[in-house]
Amino acid sequence: MNFPDERMRSPIILALDVPTAEQAVRLANDSAEVVGGYKVGLELLMGPGPGVIGALSELDLPVFVDAKLHDIPNTVQEAARWLGRWGARWVTAHAAGGSAMLSGAVKGLAEGAGGRRAGILAITVLTSLDESGLAQTGVTLSPGKLTAKRTRLASETDCEGVISSVRELGVVSGVAPDLVTITPGIRPRGADHHDQARVATPGEARAKGASAIVVGRAITTAADPIEAAMQINQEWRAALPAGS
Repeated sequence: MNFPDERMRSPIILALDVPTAEQAVRLANDSAEVVGGYKVGLELLMGPGPGVIGALSELDLPVFVDAKLHDIPNTVQEAARWLGRWGARWVTAHAAGGSAMLSGAVKGLAEGAGGRRAGILAITVLTSLDESGLAQTGVTLSPGKLTAKRTRLASETDCEGVISSVRELGVVSGVAPDLVTITPGIRPRGADHHDQARVATPGEARAKGASAIVVGRAITTAADPIEAAMQINQEWRAALPAGS
């Protein structure tokens, strides 16, 4: 299948949820032949800082910055601009922030990237939240219905794609089939779910039409991280893609 970035040879975006830039770059270097890109999350952004984005970009694989932007439109636009300057290929923003905020994120990232390909990924519903978790926050819609509304918003504001649970990928494709879909909460069969409420296997993600998958602890805490990544790639390849 065609991955969402021409440099990707694997569907895996490796979540570098480690405390130091040195650990992140070492892990990225070690896994460069078996993954398709790298995720920089809040731990790295709030610790070593955004300079790690630039260091990882030098490895010539896409860097997915999971900044989870959610603020007033101008603030989000300026934050996205800075992340674009640092070399982010994708940046996440909460669709819950509304259309003006998402549009600001798209504009800011494009300005920061300076002609380099970069796109906003709108977060629909966190994979740590199920229906009861949403209800605790005052949201009465099901994850599926909420995903549909937020996917439509992402499409209307020119986001490149969405972050969605595998369970809602069918909803996304029904609303905006041209959007890139990147799915977290991926666990190989038999693996610990950790703090995720709605998880899926790599094969299920491909079968439901995911463009790429975010995988962290299933690889980074494995006895042999490279072998773990290779097994996930194999499980992806063995699954029938959506529409086949």
